[in-house]
Amino acid sequence: MKAAIVVAAGQPPVFGDFRDPTPAPGKSLIRVTASSLSHITRNRASGKHYSADTALPFIPGIDGTGVTQDGQRVYFLLPEAPFGAMAEFCLVDDRHRIALPDSLDEDSAAAMAIPGMSSWAALVERANLRPGETVLINGATGASGRLAIQIAKHLGAGKIIATGRQTALFDDLKRLGADVTLPLVQDHDALEHAFKHEFQQGVDIVLDYLWGISAQTLVVAAAKAGPEGVPIRYVQIGSLSGANINLPGAALRSSALQLMGSGIGSVPFGRLLAAIQGVLAAATAAGFGIAVQSMPLADVAKAWAAEDNGARILLRP
Repeated sequence: MKAAIVVAAGQPPVFGDFRDPTPAPGKSLIRVTASSLSHITRNRASGKHYSADTALPFIPGIDGTGVTQDGQRVYFLLPEAPFGAMAEFCLVDDRHRIALPDSLDEDSAAAMAIPGMSSWAALVERANLRPGETVLINGATGASGRLAIQIAKHLGAGKIIATGRQTALFDDLKRLGADVTLPLVQDHDALEHAFKHEFQQGVDIVLDYLWGISAQTLVVAAAKAGPEGVPIRYVQIGSLSGANINLPGAALRSSALQLMGSGIGSVPFGRLLAAIQGVLAAATAAGFGIAVQSMPLADVAKAWAAEDNGARILLRP
């Protein structure tokens, strides 16, 4: 079959031929219709993600949409190695797939599943969002952050604060449901002041897609300005701005800040899949939207090299 194939560590995949997967008890052959080129897919393929452990050569792609041998439209997550989602076919544990809602097309499902899960699982499984609470989304101008605004609003957040560097997109963020937008392009003191103002008003949950210096500033601002004894649930989701921060011990001793992560490992697999099911089931009625750029699988090298323009790249066999 045709597939995208990672043949060398640290190198982008190449388009070529790979052996066909064979169905086995409890594992189904899926004809792939679309696979998303997400950050986690890139990082697992390069070996940089903490969950990456696949021997070479292998097919990248952790999720996608497709059709079973009996004609059911499905979404699948974590196909059996080495058969990733970026191929004509993949092998999927029957516990790793869910039926697609009739009202949702395959491209939309494949594009929004992973970014939607990142915020749904963080809010429901980790932070236990309660209706009316205030959510601050750090890094809201990307695909995941924009979906996080929509999902937080859908799940009952009373106020949403969105941060980002792409200030030209702030009007769009407000249309999606953000009540306050904070630019990350200002100097450190001004940024800390802006963060402290919001924590003084009350922030219950932080969803952080960036980590790095903005996260470090957020943690310090929360410790300085958050109401005494009132928990602030800080959920670390992504690290687009840096893998590490300098965390002052005093920030934890002097506040009720609760630091946690959300992702593969911190949330049981079944609950991650349930989060995706929640996103897909709500997508049409709630009007969740995500920009999509579809490309043929044969153009995987071009897709891999493409700059992030805010649209989720989908590869179609």
